[in-house]
Parts: sequence; structure tokens; C-alpha cells
Amino acid sequence: MIFSKKAEQIEPSITLAITSKAKQMKKDGEDIIILGAGEPDFNTPENIRNAAIEAINEGFTKYTSASGINELKSAIANKFKRDNNLKYSNSQIMISTGAKQCIWNVFATILNSGDEVIVPKPYWVSYPELIKLADGVPVFAFGDEDNNFKYTKSVLESVVTSNTKAILINNPNNPTGAVYTKDELTMIADFANKHNLLIISDEIYEKFNYESDNYTSIASLSNDSYDRTIIIHGISKTYAMTGWRIGYVLGNEKLIKIMSSIQSHTTSNPNSIAQYAAVEALNGDQASVKEMVNEFKKRRDYIVEKINNTEMLSCKKPDGAFYIMINISKMLGKVIDGNKINNSIDFSNALLNREKVAVIPGDGFGVSNYVRISYATSMNNVEEGIRRIIKFVEDYK
Repeated sequence: MIFSKKAEQIEPSITLAITSKAKQMKKDGEDIIILGAGEPDFNTPENIRNAAIEAINEGFTKYTSASGINELKSAIANKFKRDNNLKYSNSQIMISTGAKQCIWNVFATILNSGDEVIVPKPYWVSYPELIKLADGVPVFAFGDEDNNFKYTKSVLESVVTSNTKAILINNPNNPTGAVYTKDELTMIADFANKHNLLIISDEIYEKFNYESDNYTSIASLSNDSYDRTIIIHGISKTYAMTGWRIGYVLGNEKLIKIMSSIQSHTTSNPNSIAQYAAVEALNGDQASVKEMVNEFKKRRDYIVEKINNTEMLSCKKPDGAFYIMINISKMLGKVIDGNKINNSIDFSNALLNREKVAVIPGDGFGVSNYVRISYATSMNNVEEGIRRIIKFVEDYK
């Protein structure tokens, strides 16, 4: 059988491989702590669950417009006016089956063969693969740990070419937790203007911003940045609704129209019941969001203190999201159970086998001397998982 060359070049997810192994070990009865989950450990708030039940009882279980219901588009528009001082009409908004489908729809719409997209490194695992699936070329701009892994002007200027079509930012960032300041976003917007680039701004972790009450969307900086920015967002993280699969994209009206046409031929409309629940999520009481963010901040602070008091490990305190990149450089070259630790995959497998803790290898994010942990799990799991990690590395000083 001859397969698609495009499909064959896609790399399997290292994230899923480690997580699957850990889940199987747990199923087999082993005491596994999983610090890899990219979803809040809280339940979806009751008012949102009730809205879904009401939608079912009212019979809102049929097809909707391929681009989503107007009630949800209006709720999204109101959210951006309220939170970000940005004005969007319903015709500038499309709802999809999760933010990941939004990202795919964007790349499928804007990229021709050979077009380049600047991607931050470390990167979320799916960005490069989705670009490649759309016949584009991911070009990585490395963010140094000393700068909290963020873009700098010099690095961006070193990777831009005549083939560059867009620059992608993830703010707050997965996997690093970095949050861009207004000045840093202005630098990126000016760079995009200078080279006439589209800006793809993934803002799914917007509400997980621990060091400031103010969040700046790059689209709000100027009329120019508004015109060239495509915002990716959704309800999965903010409202603990990962399984409901609702994401949305905002941008130029013509772009949205083309993306909606693509979606009409692939998945058609997102889940109707989840859309009505999302209306309540955006319009309803936001107290649960604040409670969740406060709890995540406590977990973050605990982990950062413990890791940075350990001789063999270090980390930067992330300003957002719910991930921490742990620097494991001092562990590379160590021999554990007869096996040399050459990279983060080796480290993660050894940690899982010896101490029963699952973390995500940095190789999946393009960096080999880090692992990513998620604190979207209970404080008990955080405390026990960090205790085991510290025990693991202290044994090999």
C-alpha cells in the first residue's frame, strides 16, 4: 500500500506515548502519579452543565450552521469587548470542534506549498505537524530560558525570509508558561508589520495569568495589528470543558468565510449541545474561573520553590498557563539502571519506571534538556509527584 507522503512525514506525539504508557501502568495496578495532563482537574461548573441539560430538553440537538450558532458568536464578541476592548462582528467569528481544529482551519486557509510560519521553540507539539499537513514549513525561533523562552527581535530577524507568511504566538505559552508583556507584543506587531506577516495568536490560556490582572491581546495594540491578527481561543481550559470540544477563531471576515467553507466539508458544525453550554460559560458567573486560577497559582508556587531548592534541577517561575519546564541538564549523561540518560525521553522513561511519575519529555517540544510538568492535578498529586522526582534526582548527584 502506498501512503500519502504528507501523512508519513507527521511525527507521532511523544506526549501521548508517555501518557499512554503511564495510564496502562496505572490500569495494571501500579501507583502512578501523572503530571502531564493538559486539562484542569476541576469539574465543569454546575451552571454550564445545567445549560447543556436544558439544551437537550429543549431539543437543541440538530445540525447548526457549519460555523456555529449566532448566540455563541454574540457571546464571544461580548467577551472580547468586555475583556479585551476589541470589537468583532458575528461574521468575523467561527466556532470549531476545539481550538486545535481552529488552528488547522487557519493553516489550511492561509498556506500554500512552501509558505513558512515562524513558530516559538519550545513549541506546543501540534503546531509544526499542523503546518506541515497544510503544506507549510515550520521555522523555529528559539526562546532562551534566560528570557523566559520568549521571542526576541534579533532571533525573529534571523529566521524571517521572503517565504515567511505568518508568525505564531501562544500567550500564555504551552509548554513554558511564559506571558508576553505589552511592550514585547508591540515588538512582535512591529516585526509583523515590517515584513507584512499574518499574526496567529493562540490565546487559549488567557485567564491563567498569575502575575497581572491585565492581559493584552496583540490584536488590541493598533488598527494594523487588529487587521493582521487571527485569534485562536476556546472554552476548554478556562471552564474545565476539555471534553466538550468547543474552540473559536476571530479575524478577517473573508478569512472566516473561507475557513467556514472548509469546515463545512470536513466536520460540519461543532456539537450543538456543547455550543449552548459555551454560551452560558461566557455569559454566566465567572467566580469558578477565579477559584481555579487561585488554586493553580498555589500549586505553581509550591513546585517552583521545591524544584529550585534541588541541586540537580531548576526552573523559571512561569507567569501563566499551568505548566513548568524543568531544566534537567545536570542529569544528562548519568547512568540509571544501566542505561545512559542522553535526552529528556530517557529521563522521563527512567523516572516513570523507577519512581512511577509521568512527565512529558521536552523533545516533544523541540528541546531535549527539559521536561514539562503540569500542575492541573490535585495538590496531593503535586506534592507526592514532586517528592518522588526530587528523590529520583538526588539519588544520582
